[in-house]
Amino acid sequence: MKPLWTTCRLLSRLDRFSVKPSPPVSFSTSSYLCSQKKKNSYEAVDQAKYSRLVRSVLSRGPVQTPESLFKEDDVLYGPVSKWKVPESQARVPQHWFPIFNEERKVKPHTNGSSSPLKIPLRRNVIPSVTRILQQTMPPEQSFFLERWKQRMVQELGEDGFAEYTSNVFLQGKQFHEALEGILSPQEDLKGGEEHPQCGYIKSIQHILKEISGVQALESAVQHEALKYVGLLDCVAEYQGKLCVIDWKTSEKPKPFIQNTYDNPLQVVAYMGAVNHDVHYSFQVQCGLIVVAYKDGSPAHPHFMDEELCSKYWAKWLLRLEEYTEKQKSQSAPKPE
Repeated sequence: MKPLWTTCRLLSRLDRFSVKPSPPVSFSTSSYLCSQKKKNSYEAVDQAKYSRLVRSVLSRGPVQTPESLFKEDDVLYGPVSKWKVPESQARVPQHWFPIFNEERKVKPHTNGSSSPLKIPLRRNVIPSVTRILQQTMPPEQSFFLERWKQRMVQELGEDGFAEYTSNVFLQGKQFHEALEGILSPQEDLKGGEEHPQCGYIKSIQHILKEISGVQALESAVQHEALKYVGLLDCVAEYQGKLCVIDWKTSEKPKPFIQNTYDNPLQVVAYMGAVNHDVHYSFQVQCGLIVVAYKDGSPAHPHFMDEELCSKYWAKWLLRLEEYTEKQKSQSAPKPE
């Protein structure tokens, strides 16, 4: 009994010491579990202060889309307001002259036996429409034209480029001569497939079917009040409306009227001259630009109604005033 009593006394003395159980030890073959766990850098962030930022960073929500970004920008910055050019900055002609002649109400004669007008162009001191447009060409348009010329010279050389421009001019001249023959009363509007310019003629076949009542071909016009002259291609009815028609050739497609550069200004300049030239007794209220292609692909017709012609007429008057101002500044005597 004595050994048992001695053991109990020893245990009672050890009662003042608290012995905590050791945590269970788990064993794993993975080196990752044995290594010390890395601390997350976001744990040190004051989440109470930056809770919104932390949630947006740590959240695993859907990816932002353009629509959601636009909505967010709309909330933060307000709706997008499109910038418009103030109307006060729009240029208007200082001296307005109407494109249409109110005194002319009669329609052209429909007598099939009469030949279309063909007034020869007389060279005089009055500038031509072509010259006015060339002298007042916008800087950006002049820049692209000069860049195209430089590229062509690099590819073809000076002599090659001169030959190229000569051939283009010759093709345009032959095309207009072919049209003059086709549109004459003695010719059939549906013919011309075997003409040397068959590619261009084939290109405009669907447009020739819509043309009737030819009134003028390769005829000169002169605006007495505004002092300019020109040589128009054709005046005829297109889809029942009398138009000044301008025939153009192009190596590249021009499906929109903006691709024709200054051609609409040329058309409305001829329209204004026809409507105020004493040699013409009819009124023209529409224009038509036809772009034909050598490969025979369908030509692009650009019809200009009365409203569109009025807009381009205002631009033509501005170019005419610019040309007049340039001529005055060049002729003014320079101070010694």
